[in-house]
Amino acid sequence: MTSQQRDWMEMKERLLQMREEIINLNKVNDEAAKPVELDQSGMGRLSRMDAMQSQAMAKDTQSRRKVNLMNIETALERIEKNTYGLCVRCQREIGDARLDFDPAILTCINCAQ
Repeated sequence: MTSQQRDWMEMKERLLQMREEIINLNKVNDEAAKPVELDQSGMGRLSRMDAMQSQAMAKDTQSRRKVNLMNIETALERIEKNTYGLCVRCQREIGDARLDFDPAILTCINCAQ
């Protein structure tokens, strides 16, 4: 096994851990994203506005996590296909520091700009 294969296996483990964390966080966040009751007898107007704001933030968080999960899944597929570490746009190698920072990154620094 080459050192690069070992590195990709370590990256795969990190990606799997990241995926598991996001899935667990989504389970917790699902409750906050539920629709807000509009029945005025149950809560005051300001409380309802706060609840609606919290709901909007929770939905935004869910959306960002969904994108992160898709990037993680793509990175895991690329490891299996032996194309991990190559930019999806220009096919050049993505820098090790960039991959260390975010193992799910799909583009090199040049293409990201």
